[in-house]
Amino acid sequence: MSFVRAASKVSRAGLRVPVNRAGPVALSAQRAFSVSAAKLSDAHAEESFEEFTARYEKEFEKVNDVFELQRNLNNCFAYDLVPSPSVIISALKAARRVNDFPSAVRVFEGIRYKVENKGQYEEYLQELEPIREELGIPLKETMYPEEK
Repeated sequence: MSFVRAASKVSRAGLRVPVNRAGPVALSAQRAFSVSAAKLSDAHAEESFEEFTARYEKEFEKVNDVFELQRNLNNCFAYDLVPSPSVIISALKAARRVNDFPSAVRVFEGIRYKVENKGQYEEYLQELEPIREELGIPLKETMYPEEK
């Protein structure tokens, strides 16, 4: 990078040329970017659980590839709450649509680690049993039982 800086400081005739000549377009672009970034960070500050659920159901319906699916799963599970079963169903359908079996199995691992106790995990499993059977998604604990 220093080579580029040095080359841009000297013109062909050997005269020094100012390096940081930002035009009005560059300055307005910087301002627009910083303003929009500030707005984006405040967009979901006071979001209710119902709004969160609706937003992530829509996000998973728009998934077209594995990267989008995994990004949305990471973002969804990053919050300090357990996603509702309808969000999980949308995520599982998206995983099936992009043919990502490992992510579908890991969704249940994420639920297991997010819930407060084993009873809540069992309730999620009962609620999601029909979609698991429909899509053919086994649980990790049934594929690899722990040795006692």
